Amino acid sequence: MTVLSSFRPDCRDCPRLAQYLDKVKADYPDYHARPVAPFGDTSAGLLVVGLAPGLHGANRTGRPFTGDYAGILLYRTLHKFGFASHHESLAADDTLRLTGCRITNAVKCLPPANKPQPAEIRQCNVFLTSELGQFAQNGGRALLVLGTVAHQAVLMALGYRNRDFPFSHGAVHHVAEGVRLYDSYHCSRYNTQTRRLTETMFEQVVSRICQDMAATR
Repeated sequence: MTVLSSFRPDCRDCPRLAQYLDKVKADYPDYHARPVAPFGDTSAGLLVVGLAPGLHGANRTGRPFTGDYAGILLYRTLHKFGFASHHESLAADDTLRLTGCRITNAVKCLPPANKPQPAEIRQCNVFLTSELGQFAQNGGRALLVLGTVAHQAVLMALGYRNRDFPFSHGAVHHVAEGVRLYDSYHCSRYNTQTRRLTETMFEQVVSRICQDMAATR
């Protein structure tokens, strides 16, 4: 896994999150319990942006969407469309590789109750801004955002207003020259079990991304 130069694995700039991670580490000594780095191809055409690490998922394993329910649909779909070498992500040291795809989060640290505060999203946005800059510089073309918080964090990093690009599942926004933002509901346990987000719905979004990327090659 390549760690971007702007990423700080020991960042403690958000006091509430830092204190919470200290508590989690005390309760679960074997957990990663630190900021979680992006994962995948550094020259990706597709960048997936989630909300934040999950307590027993990325916060445990140290890889985005790995080790909990939220990653099941994501990695299975990425594998189906050729972005992942395997249909599931089990641990940070497994053999899974992403091709043409990179995964990150709007907030790099586990927030209490999975709800980062607005100030924490703003504080962490410097890292996302750097990631998006490198993504565009390397020819990236598709941003897949999972949920409203990730959507708004990306807009913040790009310097746009939320009202100009409203979130809606399946929506596609042109946010820069050659770069499109694709909205999807987050693939959380709640959304998938309540059928707010189905496998078909999610695959339709990723299929649209693949079609658009193929058409602009």
